[in-house]
Amino acid sequence: MGIEPSDAYVLVVEDNLHNYLLITRLLSFLGIKHQEWKRSGQHVLEMADRMPRVDLILLDIHLPYEDGYEAVNKLRNSLRFAHTRIVAVTADATRANMQRARKAGFNGFIGKPIDANRFLDQIRLILQGGEVWDLGAEGASGYERSTSL
Repeated sequence: MGIEPSDAYVLVVEDNLHNYLLITRLLSFLGIKHQEWKRSGQHVLEMADRMPRVDLILLDIHLPYEDGYEAVNKLRNSLRFAHTRIVAVTADATRANMQRARKAGFNGFIGKPIDANRFLDQIRLILQGGEVWDLGAEGASGYERSTSL
């Protein structure tokens, strides 16, 4: 029940322009044509509701107005987004934050700085229904792949 990148609709919630540009360039390289951008956690649910479909939300944790945990809570409480793939993307990549993200309802965790080579495989895996829990290069540990297909 996976989604081909060329058919995927992705919402990127990221307040740092450089990170946003990197993420969207990598998504484009994968063939993802349908991308939207939100710079803060505030009104993420409303933004997602305006999209025709949402297959994946890449959600920074530290955002202005509402953080990623508040945003994921609102999304999970919406019938439309209760089962949408939502992945935390954060520079605050620690085991404690990864566990907090799991408990909050995220489907994955990608630590910054983003490793461009790994990111492509991670997004492919997520779109196929798998999970990625990766503290990244700066984190205490590496890549934990989980396929829940």
